[in-house]
This record gives sequence, C-alpha cells and structure tokens, in this order.
Amino acid sequence: MAKKVLIVDDAAFMRMMIKDILTKNGYEVSAEAENGLKAVEKYKEDKPDLVIMDITMPEMDGIESVKKIKNLDPNANIIMCSAMGQQAMVIEAIQAGAKDFIVKPFQADRVIEAVKKAVG
Repeated sequence: MAKKVLIVDDAAFMRMMIKDILTKNGYEVSAEAENGLKAVEKYKEDKPDLVIMDITMPEMDGIESVKKIKNLDPNANIIMCSAMGQQAMVIEAIQAGAKDFIVKPFQADRVIEAVKKAVG
C-alpha cells in the first residue's frame, strides 16, 4: 500500500511541486492544507503516514501545528520545509517533534530521502 502524505504549504505552487515528486515515487498525496490550522483538521480526518509542512504560514505556523499534531498523535511523522535562513525555526520544529527538514527550492532526491527516512 502506498504511504499517505499530507502536504501543508500556503503556496499552491509548492504543494504542487511536492505532490509531483511524491506521486512519481509511489507515494499517495491524500490531503493538502494551506495553513497550520487546516493541517491539524486534515490530520485528524485523514490520519496520513507523513506530513510535509511549511514553517511559515498564515493563521498557524508550522511549529505550532507540529505541536498540535504531536499532541493528537505522538507517533506522527512530520518533515518541515524551510526557506534558506530559517535554521533557528527548523531547530525549534525538530525539538517540537519534526523528524527532518527539506530546504526550498526542493531537490527531488532530497525530498524522497527525507520521506524514506521518516516512513520507509
């Protein structure tokens, strides 16, 4: 069975890019969200195997969202997406429970490496 992935990014273009990389590598994108608030709702509904989450978003940022998802499911697999220069936020996200991070602009092999590391 394909691993189900929830993609969270406020930019539709970024979600599309990640979705493209994942589907070409046999993963199923089961849901998408454009902010952290919706990400938590979608996580409850969808129970994905993995969440790929942007750090900076409106309404609720990625770090807050990671904390809420980890409260719901301590075993949640979450990979953060960051732009260059967000190292401090990435560290905070990892401390909040994220498993790994990928940097924008994405390189397909790095995305898949992070995904495999998180969910096999």
